[in-house]
Amino acid sequence: MREVPLVGGPVELRGALDLETTQAGVMPRRLPAWTKEQYQDPSVYGVTVMPSGVRLVFRTDARELEFDVLISTGQLDSDPHPRPTGMLELLVDGVPAGRQQAPVGNVLRMAGPGAEHRLIPGEPGTVRFAGLPAGMKHVELWLPQQTPTEWVALRADGEVLAPLPDGRRRWVHHGSSISHCIDADGPTGTWPVVAGALGGVEVINLSEAGGAVLDPYVARTIRDLPADLISLKPGINIVSLAAFRLRTFGPAVHGFLDTIRDGHPDTPLLVLSPVSCPAFEETPGPAAMGPDGKFTALGDPADVAAGALSLTVVRAELARIVAVRQAHDPHLHYLDGRELLGPDEVDDLADGLHPNAAAYRRMGKRFAAHAFADDGPFR
Repeated sequence: MREVPLVGGPVELRGALDLETTQAGVMPRRLPAWTKEQYQDPSVYGVTVMPSGVRLVFRTDARELEFDVLISTGQLDSDPHPRPTGMLELLVDGVPAGRQQAPVGNVLRMAGPGAEHRLIPGEPGTVRFAGLPAGMKHVELWLPQQTPTEWVALRADGEVLAPLPDGRRRWVHHGSSISHCIDADGPTGTWPVVAGALGGVEVINLSEAGGAVLDPYVARTIRDLPADLISLKPGINIVSLAAFRLRTFGPAVHGFLDTIRDGHPDTPLLVLSPVSCPAFEETPGPAAMGPDGKFTALGDPADVAAGALSLTVVRAELARIVAVRQAHDPHLHYLDGRELLGPDEVDDLADGLHPNAAAYRRMGKRFAAHAFADDGPFR
């Protein structure tokens, strides 16, 4: 087996916009390095190093590959088992060729709200894929979408070359946890990846679980990225965090769109409203976890009349904003998120908010059927 360089070699890291050097190796991050100084909440950083949509891409004639990775996961003191580490999935010439559970590495022991967390350092583990087809082939290794992953080493029993350009269009998407898809059954089971595969496009997923609140640095990141297609799915975090009132929400959406249009004036841009979520349809946030393990809204429905935001209000406002802007922006489009997951499917929200793995795959198929149709916004 020969060692392949982590950086500066033939392997391309796609889906990440930053690569941090760690004691173990390198760690991909889905936002540029300069954005780190623009927020204080450490959870934002933690979400962006969860590599949803990030993959290693190269060509090889190897029959066997070994990847050393250091996975970081959490564990409640009340639970004897760490949280799931996620899957690593291998595609060869676009066809699934193996999937393996990521090995447990670092474990963050969490005693509960307000208590000090304890990091239990771990060691890298090796994931091996053997019996690959003979001959030169295009290989993609997709990293777990829900756990920070440090790439430590790659070994191959053959030659490893840089990938060839494939000519696919690049689709940049930004949304919340419902686009980050922590609960998908693997990195290729997130709905943006499912949709991208059906649409024949390359996906860059900038979604942030718990953090899609129209941050200006995200808009500037999208503005500066090469993109053939763009989609945004704001709403659930804005309601669940009570991040805006109606007075401030509309201008923030306009500003986010204006910034993107500064770099992509004619790129097809699809705005999606939130999927169904009963707790927040008519009741504003903030959110809390109930004793039944389901999210609930703590706001007062009567406050909506004074400017608080529910999902119903957010959908109406997003539709209104897109309609107003379409008069001078014919490449701007809108899709009601309930077309992806509607009120008759809320049983697929295990915690009352997040879709399960089957629902994520269904959402990806529905998005592709709409967006990539002959008369769709991404045709």
